[in-house]
Amino acid sequence: MNDENMIEFFIPLKSPPTVTHQEHKVRVFHGKPVFYDPPELKAAKQLLIGHIMDHRPKEPLQGPLRLTTKWIWNADKGHQDGEPKITKPDTDNMIKLFKDCMTFCRYWKDDAQVFSEITEKFWGIHPGIYVKIEEVE
Repeated sequence: MNDENMIEFFIPLKSPPTVTHQEHKVRVFHGKPVFYDPPELKAAKQLLIGHIMDHRPKEPLQGPLRLTTKWIWNADKGHQDGEPKITKPDTDNMIKLFKDCMTFCRYWKDDAQVFSEITEKFWGIHPGIYVKIEEVE
């Protein structure tokens, strides 16, 4: 695999967002359910999109993709650098929001192309999100 088939970057953040895709809200309008994003979810989407937009490919990636993300929270309150984070949010909920933002930014045509996903949470001295996307032949 060459560099043309891979995108890799780090998003430095004071703290990765803890709000998840699960936090959509619903209200009834004219007897029909209408889903909407509460302010915290909108802010998290804007934060992520603002950081990932600069790294997007010129054209959406093709074919099967492997997505690796490492979410790093500030190692304070007795946590060691590199220690696994085993508190909320759950990885399956937080990656959905991230993938939706990547779809919005046109990293790929459809997040169904992501056939392999590695999502890890850690405490660390450099908080943020490490991202690697690989086109797999």
